[in-house]
Amino acid sequence: MSEFEAPQLDRRLLELLVCPVTKTTLDYNPETQELVSRAAKLAYPIRNGIPIMLEEEARKLED
Repeated sequence: MSEFEAPQLDRRLLELLVCPVTKTTLDYNPETQELVSRAAKLAYPIRNGIPIMLEEEARKLED
């Protein structure tokens, strides 16, 4: 992996994580390095391979 490549999120971790707002499953977007909650319309950032699961850190998604 080069220094410019984002680390891949462990699939086992993704299976365990849920949206803290709606408790629904999340979709991983490798391009934006985010975990997306379609139910809450939020995208949680992944920084240095660590999901930041705080509502106040999430980006609001457009309709």
